Amino acid sequence: MPLINKALLALVTLSAVAAVGMIPAQAQTNRNVTIVLPDEPMGLDPCNSDTSTLGRINRQNVTETLTEIDPKDGSIKPRLATSWEKINDTTWRFKLRQGVTFHDGAPFNAETAVTSIMRTLATDSVVKGDVKTGLDCSTRTIFFKALKLTPKAVDATTLEIVADQPVPILPTQMGIVMLASPKSPMDKLTQAPVGTGPYVFDHWTAGQEVVLKRNDKYWGEKPQVEGARYVWRNESSVRAAMVKIGEADIAPVISPQDANDPALDYSYLNSETTWLRIDATRPPLDDIRVRLAMNYAVDRNALRGSLFSKDVVPATQIVVPSIAGHNHELDKRVYAYDPAKAKQLIAEAKAAGTPVDKEIALVGRINFYPNTQEVMEAINGMFHAVGFNTKLSMLEVAIWTSMIRKPFDEKRGPAIQNTVHDNNNGDPVFSVYAKFGCEGINSTMCNPELDKVITQASVSSGAERVKAWEKAFQMIFEAVPDVMLFHQVGYSRVGSRLDFKPTIAMNSEIQLAQIKFK
Repeated sequence: MPLINKALLALVTLSAVAAVGMIPAQAQTNRNVTIVLPDEPMGLDPCNSDTSTLGRINRQNVTETLTEIDPKDGSIKPRLATSWEKINDTTWRFKLRQGVTFHDGAPFNAETAVTSIMRTLATDSVVKGDVKTGLDCSTRTIFFKALKLTPKAVDATTLEIVADQPVPILPTQMGIVMLASPKSPMDKLTQAPVGTGPYVFDHWTAGQEVVLKRNDKYWGEKPQVEGARYVWRNESSVRAAMVKIGEADIAPVISPQDANDPALDYSYLNSETTWLRIDATRPPLDDIRVRLAMNYAVDRNALRGSLFSKDVVPATQIVVPSIAGHNHELDKRVYAYDPAKAKQLIAEAKAAGTPVDKEIALVGRINFYPNTQEVMEAINGMFHAVGFNTKLSMLEVAIWTSMIRKPFDEKRGPAIQNTVHDNNNGDPVFSVYAKFGCEGINSTMCNPELDKVITQASVSSGAERVKAWEKAFQMIFEAVPDVMLFHQVGYSRVGSRLDFKPTIAMNSEIQLAQIKFK
């Protein structure tokens, strides 16, 4: 990457900020904040709040969950539920907070909680009367597709949830299900979310901004932040500069090279893992020798400390080492950079009749994480160096998403797709089935034996659960469905007028109520 004079870079950056439009300067007495995101949200429906861009706007701001996962230690705290108890292996009972109303005046109680949960998690089940849900919520398809939950109101403040299989960590799982107003449409996604949270959705001007205002009728403590404006800028340098000159208050994601101000910038271990998902159903990628060659072709050491932070950790599985069930033995088996080995494997596959010369789509997502474009260009070069015929395409989020989720286009050719997974919910159950199960929404592999192990792990607890997940990760590693890259480190910039320190939760939410002013 060429070196640029620092003074010139500063001038270019500030000019870029001006070019995309200036935001009125924030006076020190102003209790509204501006948050600059990498991307505009694809939608605002609460049932899709597991996505990072929407989650940073909506989660625990507009809509809330029954339980809340503490990013410090993964423990479960009360939110809209005040307590919970296990009735049997498949049934949990939650006591609900009293005196809570949705922003549209609807009461929060066990009955309205049932309606909201069914809206998110049902597929073709009748919700009320003859009205059927037509939603395809990512919360369900990614985290609950293999689990059917039936909620029911025991009384006004008691909610019972029954599963079709043992659910030892259901209170944890309910920490990602946003509860929306019972008046939300049941047959289509909404772009005007209504919840019980400390902030009310005000408006979304497409291409410009999303605005929230403080809910002065909130059941909890009154936050200091009176309102929030969310804008989006593609360039990390622009986002960082906007905070630097006071045009924004928080840039939750900036690149390592832009994190150059110790007074404003924070680094933190996050829960994101990035890798290349191989579509192992299409030749030549259906040949394990080809997939192994791809792993040997990538020089992870060259990427680390240059395009990625020097603090990233080479990955062998999609959950970070702190999560129970992470297979630490696999961490000793990170693929070494060995282009000669890669060429040998390609030659062996070619001799066996595998069409190794076929063009392979290498797919990245624009602005996915800092230096995404440069990372994908570097990897494309590494693949070419050992003889692969890869063609790089960088896609907008909507097109990229359509390729990563089922149903897949049956006419598609061979492809390798860069992806990132954020598991800050503390258990592999939120990750493994969706990515590697036979019916997983993102999975391009199917191993019935692996599905059995995933099921066993999902319904177990304690040491048995940990051991089962370790076995699942071992089976996945040996199938070589991916080119694993890194567990990542995040960088954020926070304006000088705020008292706010980013945590691992920044990947999926920015709770405005936690922001204070100096």
